[in-house]
Amino acid sequence: MKNSALIKGTAAIAVGAALLLGGGGTLASWNASDTGAPGTVIAGDLNVQAAAGVWTDRTGNPVTISTYRVVPGDKLTYTQVLNVTLTGNKMAANITATGTGAVDGFTAGNVVVTDPVLTIGGSPVSGPLTTSGTVTATITFEFKSTTTGRTDVTKTYNFGNVAFALNQVTQSGLS
Repeated sequence: MKNSALIKGTAAIAVGAALLLGGGGTLASWNASDTGAPGTVIAGDLNVQAAAGVWTDRTGNPVTISTYRVVPGDKLTYTQVLNVTLTGNKMAANITATGTGAVDGFTAGNVVVTDPVLTIGGSPVSGPLTTSGTVTATITFEFKSTTTGRTDVTKTYNFGNVAFALNQVTQSGLS
């Protein structure tokens, strides 16, 4: 009987240890947690705004285009200031101008109209823009002095389709 009680006691200790080690009980372990603070993502900006433009004659004097009437030999220049906003760590954009046609109402051989020329500080825009700033657009309209007779009397040229566009380009580090 003594052996039986010893065996039963040993078996009870073994079962208790197995329960403690096998998940029936608890063993202490270290645990820790914390929260991150990644911040807020903010988008940049890409924008172009045209300020009021100015027409000037060949000598640089301002003209009011709505009342000015060109004659053969006149050369008018339109200057438009564009305020460009480029905000972003890797922001870059090409700026383009469109909207002048070859003649738009005048006889082709009598008129020369340039495409808008874009400059920054007097230098031509080359490559993508990478910072905010001012771009100047210039268009010239020349009514050739070689026009004869009454050719192109009362003709009109509409510059209403001139437009400026910024298009973002991918810089290295972006995909």
